[in-house]
Amino acid sequence: MALSLEAREVVKSYRVGESTVNAVDDVSMRLHQGEFVALVGPSGSGKTTMLALLAGLLRPTSGSILIGGQELAGMSESDRARFRRRNIGFTFQANNLVPYLTALENVELMLRLNNQYDDNGRKRARELLSLLGIADKFQVLPRQLSGGQQQRVAIARSLINSPTLVLADEPTASLDTERAIQVVETLANLMHERRSAGIMVTHDLRMVQYADRVIQMLDGRVERVISPEDDLSCLADPSECRTIGGDVLGFTEADVAGSA
Repeated sequence: MALSLEAREVVKSYRVGESTVNAVDDVSMRLHQGEFVALVGPSGSGKTTMLALLAGLLRPTSGSILIGGQELAGMSESDRARFRRRNIGFTFQANNLVPYLTALENVELMLRLNNQYDDNGRKRARELLSLLGIADKFQVLPRQLSGGQQQRVAIARSLINSPTLVLADEPTASLDTERAIQVVETLANLMHERRSAGIMVTHDLRMVQYADRVIQMLDGRVERVISPEDDLSCLADPSECRTIGGDVLGFTEADVAGSA
């Protein structure tokens, strides 16, 4: 199965007075097409910084990040912005929908930005919104939508260009439990069906049951990789967690040994 994301030994450092702080400290991971991963950890563990690095919004201090085989660090600012627009989908807690555009127009906006606003693109936008259960909301403005409906529009927008990678930062934080489960289950199913790789940052451990793997970060490093089939209450007592053996963040044991 083809790789969608490969990050090797990624470090992001900041100067704090006379000291250097590693917000992300030697993180490596691989995601294949169709994989959906949950990224968990306490506040300050490096999750959001890692997401910004994978999105090309920040440059790593060291290490490499490849999306669809393309190295982000070697791109100019304009090339990276263009690459991000075409190959990376975003779903955030705040949705960031354009308030004066309808649900359909918000999704079609990404087609316009990528010069893909044609009959096929418009059809794809309608199909995505219909698949997400809001076919009757095409012409509705964001303020007239519920929180869950707004989040589904944001998901459709993130997927409209069939991106290599989808990044979701706390996509359910403002939703009730029922809507949150619907949103995450739909997002996971779409990742699998459309062969995009997805990473969801979440503090809600109830949502990780829909992930293929759970990556726990602590102090900027990967602490462990956990099967969602585990009793995730073990995160309160890490010694009780069963980590995934033979495949560390998508690397085989041979890969890890070879990079040592």
